[in-house]
Amino acid sequence: MGRFAVTTRLLLLALLAAGWPATGMAEGRRVQIITSFPPAFFEPFRSAFRNRHPDIAVEVVQRKTTAAVVDIRAQKRPEADLFWASAPDAFELLKRANLLAPLQPRKTGAPETIAGYPVNDPDGRYLGFAVSGYGLVYNPAYLTARGLPVPRNWADLAAPVYAGHIGLTSPARSGTTHLMVEALLQSLGWERGWALWSAIGGNLATITARSFGVNAGVARGRFGIGISIDFLTEASAAEGEGNRFVLPGETLFAPASIARLATSPNPKEAELFIDFVLSPEGQTMLREPRIGRLAVSPSAYRPDETPPHLLEAEGIFNRAGFDAGLSAGRYELVNLIFDEWITFRRAEHARLWRSLQAMEAAFLTLPDEQAARLLTQARTALTQPPVSAAELEKENRFQNIVRVPRGLPAPEEQARIEADIRNAIAARAAEANDSLQQAAERLAALGWRDETLTGVRP
Repeated sequence: MGRFAVTTRLLLLALLAAGWPATGMAEGRRVQIITSFPPAFFEPFRSAFRNRHPDIAVEVVQRKTTAAVVDIRAQKRPEADLFWASAPDAFELLKRANLLAPLQPRKTGAPETIAGYPVNDPDGRYLGFAVSGYGLVYNPAYLTARGLPVPRNWADLAAPVYAGHIGLTSPARSGTTHLMVEALLQSLGWERGWALWSAIGGNLATITARSFGVNAGVARGRFGIGISIDFLTEASAAEGEGNRFVLPGETLFAPASIARLATSPNPKEAELFIDFVLSPEGQTMLREPRIGRLAVSPSAYRPDETPPHLLEAEGIFNRAGFDAGLSAGRYELVNLIFDEWITFRRAEHARLWRSLQAMEAAFLTLPDEQAARLLTQARTALTQPPVSAAELEKENRFQNIVRVPRGLPAPEEQARIEADIRNAIAARAAEANDSLQQAAERLAALGWRDETLTGVRP
């Protein structure tokens, strides 16, 4: 056998071992998976599945959740069979677009709901295979050095003491952040929820490009606290980082899911992969230290283990439940408001909030009726969303908002909506700034002096 033939044979064997179909195998059995999970997660599953089904080649396309949804909706992945990710509302978006095939639930022994959140889609279009705990990652050394307490609830993130110490990702870039934003909007109500996010936004040190950047930023001391999911913190801890994770008082456990695409060219092979992920073997694999995820099946745990998501914990959705359809219907609107209000105006937003916080603290020792009125006006302007709850109820007004690729113009009606949102945000920021300026002058006349005054300008 010649040197070229030997090299070709070795390359072919390497491709087969990696799970990729080689030239000449186009007619062979295969399954293609789009996932946001990292190789450290999906490679053990790919290897174990190939051991069980050596005649099925497994291809993996790794994409961020938000980018994967855009690709699937635009039908850019005609060869894809499965979507495998953490963010439930991303699956709901695809379901509403009739892009997910019906699935039969597998018998895993999992409860129907965990902390008020359904494990499987009630309409049978996606199935939960693992559970993610949404909470707060923090750097103990960072907090200790600055005398900061560990936050215990979502509302704690709005406290003035955390100004400049929090990092998160934009919900438009992260399914994790999007679900957390939507969770508070649903549990608190549209306007109260946005008021809290505005206050949290005022405490941000930065907005990272990806979810992984939050944990990395906390570990490196760029900021001390971030919003994250449990397994990302566990993964960083395994790499020697000193981050810690805390589940807030009202916890949010949400399923990581798997779905077969309606256009799947290999439905039998795709169903076999779903079978494997939800099998006792697949569920037990989730508990291995190299993967470190919470399995939905109680049988994956030792008798002496008490997994937190299977306890009777008070979840954020225990009382009202999570409306996935509502979330999907306003998915891009929520992303648009967050970015226009908080992401793109982060520095100015933080300046206004810090000025308000400083003057509210000063007011406690210098009570004044006029200053109180002005500070109330400023807080109202900073916490009022650019789209009211009443406007949200207008049928179909915000239903057709889409994510527009960078460099391309938005559809005409969407462009008008975006302009209205930007104008409302700018007007309220100007109103807040004006009220703070007058309040600063009033408090200064009463003897208050503070460097924050230099940040307030007409």
